[in-house]
Amino acid sequence: MDTKQIKSLMREFDDSGLSRIKITKEDFSIELEKATNLVAAPAAAVAAAPAQASAPAAATTTQAPSAAPAEITGDAILSPMVGTFYASPSPDSPPFVKVGDVIKKGQVVAILEAMKIMNELEADFDCKILEVLATNGQAVEYDMPLFIVEKM
Repeated sequence: MDTKQIKSLMREFDDSGLSRIKITKEDFSIELEKATNLVAAPAAAVAAAPAQASAPAAATTTQAPSAAPAEITGDAILSPMVGTFYASPSPDSPPFVKVGDVIKKGQVVAILEAMKIMNELEADFDCKILEVLATNGQAVEYDMPLFIVEKM
């Protein structure tokens, strides 16, 4: 399955009445579940440590809805896919952006890891970072707000 097919599958799953789906085809496997708002990595790549790390992320996402509508009234940079958010190119590097930074269209603001592939997330417009909503290593969903920004 390529990235476009996976994104399409996620959109269809999100719009469906299903709460969980697991697809296995040859050496590829993906599992989607709405109840936890997280997507499991391919079965071969699932390890105990990421599963434990996803529990705090689930707690964060369940607390956020009460505050999120009030905070996200302006512009935001959204996650274009399900994956893991990384604020910097490596653990010992500084983050791509921080609160107060003015960024240009096309500038990399984060990395999203999906199925062991690192995808650079670029800004779609010139803006100023007002708030960073995602934490390093956090599991993120499709269309999840990652940054609150002010368009320039």
